[in-house]
Amino acid sequence: MPFAARDAVKDAVREAADIVEVIGEHVALRRSGARYMGLCPFHGEKTPSFSVNPQEQLFYCFGCGARGDVFSFVMQHEHVDFPEALKMLAARYHITLPDRQLSDAERARLKERDRLYAVYEAATRCYEKALWDAGLGAPGRGYLEARGVPAEAARQYRLGYAPTPEIAGWDWLTQMLSGTEGPHFDRELLVQAGLAAVNKSGRLYDRFRGRVLFPLVDTGGRVTAFGGRLLGEGQPKYMNSPESPIFSKSRQLFGLYPHREAIRKARRALVVEGNFDLLSLAIHGVGNVVAPLGTALTRDHVHALAHYCDEVVLLFDADIAGSRAAMRSIPFFLEEGLAARVALLPQGHDPDSYVREQGRAAIDALVESALPLAEFFLDALIARHGLSLGGKAQIVQELKPLIRSARKQEQRELMVAHFAGRLGLSTDYFRGGAVPPGPEAPPSPEETCETAAPEQPLICPLRRLSRQENQVLDFLLFWPEYCQPLADAGLAGVLRSPALVHLLELMLAHGAATASAPEYLLAAPLEADERAYIAERLGQPPAFVGGDAAAEARTMFGQLMQWIGQQQRLQESARLQRALEAAEQRGDSRGALELLRARRQSDRGGP
Repeated sequence: MPFAARDAVKDAVREAADIVEVIGEHVALRRSGARYMGLCPFHGEKTPSFSVNPQEQLFYCFGCGARGDVFSFVMQHEHVDFPEALKMLAARYHITLPDRQLSDAERARLKERDRLYAVYEAATRCYEKALWDAGLGAPGRGYLEARGVPAEAARQYRLGYAPTPEIAGWDWLTQMLSGTEGPHFDRELLVQAGLAAVNKSGRLYDRFRGRVLFPLVDTGGRVTAFGGRLLGEGQPKYMNSPESPIFSKSRQLFGLYPHREAIRKARRALVVEGNFDLLSLAIHGVGNVVAPLGTALTRDHVHALAHYCDEVVLLFDADIAGSRAAMRSIPFFLEEGLAARVALLPQGHDPDSYVREQGRAAIDALVESALPLAEFFLDALIARHGLSLGGKAQIVQELKPLIRSARKQEQRELMVAHFAGRLGLSTDYFRGGAVPPGPEAPPSPEETCETAAPEQPLICPLRRLSRQENQVLDFLLFWPEYCQPLADAGLAGVLRSPALVHLLELMLAHGAATASAPEYLLAAPLEADERAYIAERLGQPPAFVGGDAAAEARTMFGQLMQWIGQQQRLQESARLQRALEAAEQRGDSRGALELLRARRQSDRGGP
């Protein structure tokens, strides 16, 4: 769609859409003054911090920082790009998209995708019908029964069966999809979709034969490909459809669409290696599970999971291949900022056999005891190199690329401190490039990102602010006139970040009541990374800037004043507790009694 036409539709949708109505279908919203509040759908929380402003048609989460308009919400919640979000909202509000303005190339691409979706849906129905046919599907049903897959689960996941040539001929599906009866698809499309192939004489024959079929579904619920498990002898045991404009095995995960709500609810996804592993876990009540399609976990897979959960647990076999698969994925999780742990099954088991033999409780226990992925990697390095001086040198060299792949500097700092502690080394070995003397480490076969990542600088202190201090920073930047009253109330004394205290002092010195105070900080005597961070925050106004902004600011000011008072009482209570302990050590019983009374009075908030 040309930009001018898209902008016109976007404006029409924005005018028609009600952000409270759209978000209210997914979040329980309650009116709070001029806004609505609810539990954030993008991170787990018990106290509502998700704000929707109907006047400005914006949302903002004070907990995780998610923000935007109605298009942003649909994109983040439904995990779609802007054109798809625009299409969804336009359909909801009965606004016609100007398809006539598509270019010929765009029309051709859309038509090709639609034809592929149609042929895969038709093939899915054929395979489903074959599985439940008394004669054709007997081998498939027998195999599923032997694997512990009940009929209900097979129907839920739309499993199918491609009969053998001995029973149905070499071109059973081809005839079903290109014959005169039923849907008709041309032979070129069947070949492009990987449903048929051409023999030496030019005749079509079915590509999937004698296999149980797993339909692979995209995030919109549409079948885009198949994975087939061979029942008899031969190779390959597992076979997927070829890559196409609607399918990429490096991006798609089996089970993500049907399990998306279970993953969102749990805020955790389990990753297994096989389709039957996934089915067995789901049958036993573990619904938050996905599986890659015969490949190692990729960067795109991890990115897709990050939209649904806060943590991923890799549930792999306890063999070398399973360990290597887990370690290869570490940089992807660190780049995405997604927590990851690994649970290795007992020797000789895969998730399918283990859950069928031990039950769900054993899987739950295994998941809860899973090691953080970076810790798992460190244990593997220690086992490989040992803890001699030379071994530590090699371990440090192999850990550095891992540390550099972490997205957040705070996370890198924590990893450095933890790894240094485990190895009994100074953090300077990681930060400064110095290592204990020893042979140079060979490259690790498990690392995939070590060549591209540069050394990272130390963290900007403003990026380490707590959630509460981040709210203080935003409030001061966008409402500088409240800087002096907050300072008079003792704000500087309750802030833990020296960098934030320094900013407060700079704003007060400049004259915080003026609107130019925040912009002054961009030229103030600060580190370059601090100025860059301030510019970043100024470019992303929080949700309370807009609508009845003055009322919102007064509310926030009152909340901050209460917080300052609470922190001051906590500090006074801690001071009295230290004095009380000192008095008891001196044997000053009268002084201790007076201090105890004073501390209790402070805890109650009295004078």
